[in-house]
Amino acid sequence: MFWLGLLLLLAAPATALHRLAGTGDHAPLFAALAALNGLTFVFYWFDKRRAQAGGGRVPEIWLHALEFAGGWPAAFTAQQILRHKNAKTGYQIVFWSIVVLYEAVSIDAALGWSLGRDLAGLLH
Repeated sequence: MFWLGLLLLLAAPATALHRLAGTGDHAPLFAALAALNGLTFVFYWFDKRRAQAGGGRVPEIWLHALEFAGGWPAAFTAQQILRHKNAKTGYQIVFWSIVVLYEAVSIDAALGWSLGRDLAGLLH
């Protein structure tokens, strides 16, 4: 069920990235995202190990910054695999807010920014 959920969450961002990248070389973008997600998973793993050992922890703001920068898929994966940060309500509210923001922006990008233009028109 976890993998299906992750694939569903990645559908809109992948579509948006493909649309925004056009016909150019996608390799550097995907390499940067892979590195960022790898780093995010390592930070979660390190924080989990430090929590178990009773040592100094990774500040939550760093974990959220990595999620916001694009590492939310690895954060979602780490939360499920490592069973870390998944029961802390305050943390989950911020995490899922980041995911929802990514989904909304991705859907708007995939639709050619029509929602953003409509919203901008309402504000003027």
